[in-house]
This record gives sequence, structure tokens and C-alpha cells, in this order.
Amino acid sequence: MVDFSRENLYNKDKTSAQGASKAIASVVIQERVENRMKFEAVYHICSDNYCYMNNASELIVNLKTGYDVEEVYIHYGDPFATGILGAQQNWAGVRLPVPFKKRLAHQLWWTTTIVPQYKRCRYFFELVSRAEYGGERETWYYFEDGVLSEEQWHLEGKMLQCFTFPWMNPSDINRVPEWVNSTVWYQIFPERFCNGNPDINPENCLPWADNDTPVTNEQFYGGDLQGIINRLDYLRDLGITGIYMTPIFEAPSTHKYNTTDYMKIDPHFGDEETFRTLVETAHEKGIRIMLDGVFNHSGEWFAPWQDVLAHGPESKYYNWFMINQWPIDFDRWDTRDGKYYSFGFFAKMPKLNTNNPEVVEYLVGVVEYWAKNFGIDGIRLDVANEVSHQFCKTLRYALKKINPDFYILGEIWHNAMPWLRGDEFDSVMNYPLSHSITDFWIDRSRKKRDFEYMVNRCYTMYMQHTNDVIFNLLDSHDTDRVFGRYHQNIDVVYQQLAVLFTMPGSPCIYYGTEIGMDGGGDPDCRRCMPWERIEAGWYGDRIDMVKRLIWLRKNEPLFRSRNFHFPNEIPNDRVIEYLKLDCENHQLKVIINCSDESVNTPYMDGKEIFFANRYDNGWLHPNGVVIVRW
Repeated sequence: MVDFSRENLYNKDKTSAQGASKAIASVVIQERVENRMKFEAVYHICSDNYCYMNNASELIVNLKTGYDVEEVYIHYGDPFATGILGAQQNWAGVRLPVPFKKRLAHQLWWTTTIVPQYKRCRYFFELVSRAEYGGERETWYYFEDGVLSEEQWHLEGKMLQCFTFPWMNPSDINRVPEWVNSTVWYQIFPERFCNGNPDINPENCLPWADNDTPVTNEQFYGGDLQGIINRLDYLRDLGITGIYMTPIFEAPSTHKYNTTDYMKIDPHFGDEETFRTLVETAHEKGIRIMLDGVFNHSGEWFAPWQDVLAHGPESKYYNWFMINQWPIDFDRWDTRDGKYYSFGFFAKMPKLNTNNPEVVEYLVGVVEYWAKNFGIDGIRLDVANEVSHQFCKTLRYALKKINPDFYILGEIWHNAMPWLRGDEFDSVMNYPLSHSITDFWIDRSRKKRDFEYMVNRCYTMYMQHTNDVIFNLLDSHDTDRVFGRYHQNIDVVYQQLAVLFTMPGSPCIYYGTEIGMDGGGDPDCRRCMPWERIEAGWYGDRIDMVKRLIWLRKNEPLFRSRNFHFPNEIPNDRVIEYLKLDCENHQLKVIINCSDESVNTPYMDGKEIFFANRYDNGWLHPNGVVIVRW
């Protein structure tokens, strides 16, 4: 008799499952014995940051593999070399080594540049693993549809599914404004930078505060555009060549991210003529101007929103906003009920519908007005990852028609590849880099190799064109201040500024960083600039240190070079080392001691020292940095 008891059935199932698991495990183990290469770590697509045009004749090709891969070769040729597509695909092409690689946390990033003869290209990769445990090296061939053995590759009648770059159209090259790479930015929060015209102060304006005074978003101190004009010589002497201002359009707040009128300068900042004077005077001093555009949302007093509040669904602006249900509960002013969308859950910042052609036309017209009539050089888009891609594409087309060198910057805090394909933004704020820098100093369990992995990750996310003009920063109006972040340790600030000014991209310092301004997170990071103390010479030594870094960034090409390498030679896991290189093999070396002990820096005799802090006679002390021609 068959035992159908629950216990017996459970035991049979359990035995069967265990047997299946053993069988699967046996197959997996056998596959691993036969093929040790980690195929799951290999990745490439023929687009985005993996394959793109460097210029009209060159393709940059990148590949990820595991650390088990020791050599990589690229086989490439013309798609039509052996006949029309669809015919038997015999291979014809050349084989070249892929010479450069960067180390990531769990993978290698391989890079090469090829020149397709006829502007089109098909290719695949040859992967060679290192020998392990007395075995032999493996060689595999990576195509678009997977990995093949050499026998499979040469199999008669095999339809080889190569990676294919169909045609190198010049108009598809990701073009960015070249001037940005040599620009040193200075971010200004206008309400707290300098009061140049007390006659336009807001009501209840407070006396200008010093660097020690915490602030709130409700406190007005009277900073304005005339104040910025008055300090342009200070910025020029510091070495600044670009100013990024947070919003200056009419709004009731200190921060102006709740716009009332996009076509009007806030009266407490000045008027159009004051702004025109600022732009023209800055340009005369070699300083470019970038404004902040808040197009994800408006403020509560924006006229179209007021019309919606007055007329509801009958308003001609009803679809300018993302309203899901009417009426709105005006007593609650809380968008968590889902009746309409706002920035975050700030109910008085209603979200603009950038899917609506009327909204797109209006907002593009706003930027065109300021670009055409005032000659601004760039626009930073606030909350740029929430506006529609169609709006971003339309905006780029309009602005590049006015000025092909106009700089379009997006505020995106994560991987932003979807916005950086050449038809939307030129660049984004490089918060991944600033967070990686912060993490290394905060988390003392991190080792120099972790710093290398983090930095390499940031510079393999995008095309090289983007990396050349990416907006690098340590802090901003949205973060705590770098000086306060590390317990007012100015030496750590110099260390991180050394990283900022030697990494590829376009560096930006937040106003007051050059003097070590203190402050916590928003809003305390928006304190008043202490001009009386600056003019009294309180911060002379600090300003000189930052001036030196800025001068080096502008005058030593190696500081701007896109090429860097981590040799990791000093036997201390908390000492960062990297080389900057150029095409002529000139080099500079950056050494940063984040450990608790002094370290000897070998081979320094006779070297030209560009910049140093807490360094003497070959010894780099804790919190010290040295940059040397190598």
C-alpha cells in the first residue's frame, strides 16, 4: 500500500529536492572547473558610455570584466567587408590589444580608441584569463549575443552577432563647451553674499552677521546683485572665472526656489539694469555667469498657480500643473494626499507639468529671454531629473541655436547617463564624486584602494566629453559646509580641495570655502560672508592657499588632464596616491595622508613641489598633502 500521509509526502519531496540540488550543484561545479572565467562580470553595450564617438574619426570603446581577465583584444572591421548584411558572416578585420584599464570594486574597466576606416564598425572582444591553480589560461570571444569558444567562432555557417556601430554621423558627436574645462566656478547664494544697496533691503532686514552666526531660511540680511558687483575684483584676484548664482528671480523666500515671476529680477536683489551691469562687468573681468532655473516647480504666488486656485478646472492653466483631484484641501496644504504633486512634499511649491507643450514653450522662452538679452553663459536646472526629457531636449535645441557654447548643467545626484547623451545637458553636478570623497574621510575603515575604486566609478559612468566639463564640488547650498563637516579642520579642507583641483572636470568652490566658512546643513550652510573680517586680514593665509590651488589649476595643464592613475606605492592604506599624466608622458603626483602617522614620501629629491601643507623634508604628516612634478 502506498503511504499518502502528509509526513511521508513531505519526506519524499525533501529527498527529491535535495537530490535535485546536488545534481544542479554538480553541474555548476563542473562548469566552474571547466570554465573559470567569470562571464557574469563581463558587460558591454554599443552605446552610451561604452561605445561613442570621440570625434569624427575615432570611436572610444569600453568594456567591463572581472579581475580574472588578464588581457583583452578588440577585433574590429567593416560590417560590409565580406558582403551585404544577412549573408554568411565570415569575419574580416584587425585584432588590437585594449591597453588601458581602471580598477573598480569588483570589476575592471578596459578602454581603447579605434579608427573605423569607413565610418562604420562591427567588433567583438577576445578575453584571456590568467592561469589559476596550476591550470591553463582561457581564451573566450565576447559577442553581442554572448560568449563563444574559438571553435564556435569559426563554425561554418555561424551567423556572428557582432557589436555594431552603424555610422559615425558628425552631428551625433556629444559636443560640450570647451571653455568649461578651464573654468574655476564660485557658487554664490546672493542673499548672504554681500549687501551692496541697503536702499532695497527687505522689511525687517537684520544687520549683516559674521561667520559665527547660524542662520535660518526666514532671516533676511540684504545680500543683492550690487553686492556681487562690488566684490568682483575680490573674485578675480582669487582666480575665479565663473560665477554660479542660486535663483535671482522674484520670490518671497531668502533662497528664491519658490519662483513668483520668472521674467523679473527679485526687487530685493535689484533690477534688470543692475543684472545687466553685473553680467557686463563680470565679462570684462574674465568671469562668466550661470543662472539657476527652477523649472520643476513654481512658488505659490506664480500667477498661473494663483489662477488655478481661483478657478479650479476652469482655469486655462489647470494642466500647467500635475493635479490629480479637485478640489484641493487648502486647510491641509499637504501633498501626501496625492491630490496634486509638488517638489518633495512642499505643498506651496506645485510641480510644473513639463509634459505640457504650453509649459515647455513658456519655460524655454524664459531662458531664451535671459540668454539673448543679457548674455548669460549658462543655466543650471534645479531638480533636473524630474522635468521631462522632452523639455530638456527642446531647451537644448533652443539655447544652442542662440549660442553653441552655452553651458547647460543639471542638478542630478545619481548616475545621470540618460540626460548626457548629447541631446539634453552638457553636464551634471558631480555629487557622486563629492560623496565618495566625503565617505573616505568619514569612514576610516576605507583603504586607499577603496578611494581609487570610488573615483574610478565616478569617471567611468559617462562619456569623456562629459567628464571634461563635469561640475565638481565639495559642498553647496544644499549640503553641510566642508569645513564644518570635519570639525573645523582646515587641513582636511586643503586635502579635499587638492583632489577637487586635480580631478578632470570643472571645479567649483562654495562662497566662503576659501576662508573656511562654517555651517551645518541647509539652511545653516547659507551664512553671511564676513567681509569685515576678510578685509581685516583674518583669513589671509587661507585665501593664499586656495589662490595657489586655483592658479595651478589654470596654469598647469596636468591639473586639468583627463588622465590619472593610482600607483599605490606607499605602504600605508590611508595614504592616497595618484598620478596625473598627459600625452607627452609628463606627470604630477598627488599624495594625501589621511592616516594618523607621518609617512615618508620616497623619490622626492629634486622634484618641483607645486603645493604642500603639513609636509617637510620628505615627511608628510597626518592631514597633509603634497603635489609634486613627477
